[in-house]
Amino acid sequence: QEIEVLKEFLLQVPELLNEQGRLSVISYHSIEDRLVKCFIRSGLFEGEPEKDMFGNVDVPMKKVGKLIIPKAAEVKLNNRARSAKLRIATVI
Repeated sequence: QEIEVLKEFLLQVPELLNEQGRLSVISYHSIEDRLVKCFIRSGLFEGEPEKDMFGNVDVPMKKVGKLIIPKAAEVKLNNRARSAKLRIATVI
C-alpha cells in the first residue's frame, strides 16, 4: 500500500506547508518517482490539469531546481543509492 500512502501524503502537502514551504522527496522506484513528478508538475497523478479561459492552470506547487541523482562515487560506495532521485518543490 506504499503507493496509496504516497498519494495521500502528496495530496495533503499543499495544506500542511506554509506558502513558500519546501517539499523534498527521495524516491527509489520509477513508479514512485513518476507520481511525485506528475504531482509537482500538475497537482494530479495522471492526466492534465484543467485550464481557465485564459489558458492558465492552477497548480499547488512549483519545481525548484533540477532532479538530483547520486554521483558515480556515491553509487560506488553505496550500491543501493543508484536508483535514488531527489525532487524539490515549493508551495505556491
